[in-house]
Amino acid sequence: SYHSQVTLNRLSNRESLAMVTHLLGTEDIGNDLEELVLEKTEGVPFFIEEFIKSLKDLNAIEKKNGTYHLAKDVQAVSIPSTIQDVIMARVDKLPEGAKNLLQTGSAIEREFSFKLIKTVSGLSEKELLPQLSILKDSELIFERGIYPDSTYIFKHALTQEVVYDSILSRKKKELHSKIGQSIEQVYKDNLHEHYNVLAEHFISGENFEKGAEYCRLAAKKAEKAASFPEAIVYGKKRIVCLEKLSQTENIKKNIIDARVLQGLYYNQLNHDVEAKEAVDPIVDLAIELNYKRRVSQIYTLLGVYNMHHKENIEKTFRYLEDALKIADGINDNLSYFMAHYWLGIARWYNCEFDKSLLHFEKTLEINRATKTLWGEAIGKGHICFQVYGWQGKIDLSYQTCAEALQMAEESGDKLSKAVVYTCHGFSCYCKGFFGEAEEHLLKAIDFCDRMNLTIWNALAHWFLGDTYFDIDEYKKSQKHHEKAISLLEGSRLLSTAVALNELAIIRLKLRKQEEYNDLSSLYSYKNKILKKNWASWMYRYMTDILLEINGQFYSEAQDFIKKAIDEDEKYGMMWFLAKDYALYAELFKRKGEQPKVKENLAKAIEIFKKCGADGWVEKYDKELTAL
Repeated sequence: SYHSQVTLNRLSNRESLAMVTHLLGTEDIGNDLEELVLEKTEGVPFFIEEFIKSLKDLNAIEKKNGTYHLAKDVQAVSIPSTIQDVIMARVDKLPEGAKNLLQTGSAIEREFSFKLIKTVSGLSEKELLPQLSILKDSELIFERGIYPDSTYIFKHALTQEVVYDSILSRKKKELHSKIGQSIEQVYKDNLHEHYNVLAEHFISGENFEKGAEYCRLAAKKAEKAASFPEAIVYGKKRIVCLEKLSQTENIKKNIIDARVLQGLYYNQLNHDVEAKEAVDPIVDLAIELNYKRRVSQIYTLLGVYNMHHKENIEKTFRYLEDALKIADGINDNLSYFMAHYWLGIARWYNCEFDKSLLHFEKTLEINRATKTLWGEAIGKGHICFQVYGWQGKIDLSYQTCAEALQMAEESGDKLSKAVVYTCHGFSCYCKGFFGEAEEHLLKAIDFCDRMNLTIWNALAHWFLGDTYFDIDEYKKSQKHHEKAISLLEGSRLLSTAVALNELAIIRLKLRKQEEYNDLSSLYSYKNKILKKNWASWMYRYMTDILLEINGQFYSEAQDFIKKAIDEDEKYGMMWFLAKDYALYAELFKRKGEQPKVKENLAKAIEIFKKCGADGWVEKYDKELTAL
């Protein structure tokens, strides 16, 4: 019977999976199937057996390469009718009042408080308590806590789902509206804890005005907690709600607000294609309504899209400079900050480091004025990485990054930690402190993974790949370069960085004595580098690769390293210039031209010393002494 089966002791996850493997006759089960079974059955043996039978009958699972996986979306998998039947048989035996109360509870959530069910049902305590007792005796729900602060919980998630599905659509709509109003009443003193639930109830109750407002509040709450994926979910729901309302001018402005905020949430995660898609439908409307604050922010998002996806620097500057011009005239901190911040990054890509510094200093002023510690940490991180690092002021970069890291840690903000750990990891690499670089870049990757950041994550993997290469850890190096490529291609961003990481992998394969003879493909990489600040990086990779191909391409390698030197001298990228001369020395070493080896190593050491790159000085001093 249902009663005897459900009241059996629940199995642990390990025991549940053992039962699943027994039923399927194999231990090879995909994670997607494992998670679904554990979620739906909660260790009840009867449910496990019936659920697996149903998945088979529905052809919802299939065997691929000896392993069972879900064959279709979880959403398309129906609860087995046998389980529905046994649950509804229990429910239908209840008195009508208790059955109605159970349906009301199922529309709230899996668990609901005594105060809330009392308000929603409209029953007095004298009427309500006997009905709740019937439900507890039926073992469909159980009670936790002490009356009247008790909470009631459906004994099984499937029970709530089946009971909820038994409610007529019209009644569901009425119930959700009533539940939303009751939550507002019962929890008015701590309503902020219930924004997400309120949003869902009012949307289900088709009160789209309140649904939109609670979605806005839920998204804002998620944003403050740096939970941008959650903010995006509620941002999307807010847009859907607003677009169902009568399109007055005020609602149109709300739609512009909602779409721009959605773009900003995507922007925080470096999902720049999605950010553009969010604002595309309201660009003309925002201009028509002369909504300057949002127009400035839209132009910023379009500028970033052109910078990271299209890699069109001309359009990037046009959009960002227009955004800054508007922001200058409207006294809006966010618009002003965003335009300066992204212009700072655009100037870095374009090797305009002094101008980049001015923009980042503006962002620091704003963050200091508003006492935003995490924002100040990010600003300092950018300066140490994208200005001091590229100018070869490595001591200053290292010191500034250490300060930024302290601020990020003090703020407790995950986004600033992700950014600053990446920046500091790079500054450690530039110092030649490989152990520190590894430590900080691994921490950066951890924070980026937690937040689903794309570009910073890819940069951390890239720099870690180069760090491992320089300490001859080639297997680890390749893994991180491949991950950088995967992240960027998955988000359709920075094809230049993808190309550079591909070159890094070719270099690794040759260093590991693997064959590579596709020179026409290799030379095509010259046309894939669309960012000025990374051009010399490409020339160094090309030089390294050509040096490894059977000693046949010294002349071509020399052409590339000379181009790297020209680029780095032209833009004052001194640390990179030192790397160029060290690589030039390696070329002459392969050719057996000892005096030129010494000459170029000496140049590299001199520049590294001026940069404050202590570890690199020590490394090449040893090489020079050995000569």
